[in-house]
Amino acid sequence: MTADADYCEHLVREADKNRFLATLFAPAAQRPALFALYAFNAEVARVRDIAREPMPGEIRLQWWREVLEGGRSEEAAAHPVAAALMQSMKRYQLSSQPLADLVDAHAFDLYDDPMPTLAHAEAYGLKTSSAIFELAAKILDGSDDAAVSSLARHVGIAYALAEQLRLFPLHAARRQLFVPLDILQRHGANPEDIFAGKSTSQLRAALAEMRLHIRGHLAAADDLLLTAPASVLPAFLPIALVRPSLKPMEGRGYDPFDSIDVPQWRRQWALWRAAQRPRAMAAR
Repeated sequence: MTADADYCEHLVREADKNRFLATLFAPAAQRPALFALYAFNAEVARVRDIAREPMPGEIRLQWWREVLEGGRSEEAAAHPVAAALMQSMKRYQLSSQPLADLVDAHAFDLYDDPMPTLAHAEAYGLKTSSAIFELAAKILDGSDDAAVSSLARHVGIAYALAEQLRLFPLHAARRQLFVPLDILQRHGANPEDIFAGKSTSQLRAALAEMRLHIRGHLAAADDLLLTAPASVLPAFLPIALVRPSLKPMEGRGYDPFDSIDVPQWRRQWALWRAAQRPRAMAAR
């Protein structure tokens, strides 16, 4: 393993435990490319946490745009994630456009503008999470399959929305609102109550509707998994962790401002079980 590949694997282990664990079920030959892809995703997704302010964040995102366009070759070669990603893109013939779209979508993270509608939230999930699932599937299989693209769409949106609910306390604390305004307004939930940490019945109703949307995408993914090529299934293993993350949110005493995290042993068990019966990984 090269130093760049080792760096990417370590970064994914620390920043994206779900995908790190899932990648261990993929063929060893493809793991370095998967770790490179996931490390890139982690680097871009955490820009707000690192930059803290919009302008430094925009500069970081612009650097990635230029790297993906083929610029900054010397800087990219010296950056372990960029170097590993560019090598993987060349080896597996990955298009740079989905990655550039992902970078553009994460510009939303840098500001405190609320997510306006569910359609916008799903488009964000499509450009970020779904793109990563689809590119991971291409690394594993090498073909462009419309059914796999559709599977990636549903899996990615479900995964992205579930992660936003899991991170709801963090986002609320920094006045960042990923729960769409149209859903909040439909239930009479006030964003200022959210920022003040008030767990109202209106907010809980809005979050319950979000979970229904997530379950709708899980149901669609479940049907598509039945016919998906076996070779791509390791890319989709993280979807097995969505239902365990939703379950605590559906208890009677659920407080949206309490942190929820599935213990690592349970995540490992869910992934192992899904790997044994991959076509049932999002089963109802």
